Amino acid sequence: MTDPRVADQGGKEFACELEVRWADSDRLGHVNNTKFVEYMQEARIKFFRSAPFEPLPVVVRKTDVEFLRPLKDESGPITVTVTVLRLGTTSYTLRHVVTDVHGNVCGLGDAVLVGFDPATDSARTLTDDERRMLGEYLAVPVG
Repeated sequence: MTDPRVADQGGKEFACELEVRWADSDRLGHVNNTKFVEYMQEARIKFFRSAPFEPLPVVVRKTDVEFLRPLKDESGPITVTVTVLRLGTTSYTLRHVVTDVHGNVCGLGDAVLVGFDPATDSARTLTDDERRMLGEYLAVPVG
């Protein structure tokens, strides 16, 4: 589902389905809010694995999540859609939209990722392949 806070500028969206697992929820059948971050991470891993090249290391610098409506045991399978909000020299921001089986937007999450060089423990410049792939998913925020 398209994020209503992002203008449609022709960028692609990456979407994947994830199951709501039994251990994700409490005794009342509500999915714990920390699981939204895990769902975002799972979607990012699938996004990176879809790349037509071997992904280089990245680290998460920051994650923000807005919880819009609860996920429940019966909410799945959920869909997590990933787009790129910002593309810099060494970092980029991914937007994750979490929707339930009925298409309701349940959460929005942004993650800032930084290209990482494990040999120096510091940021690295994104490669041309990374920039090209991420650029295909670039969306423009509204307002």
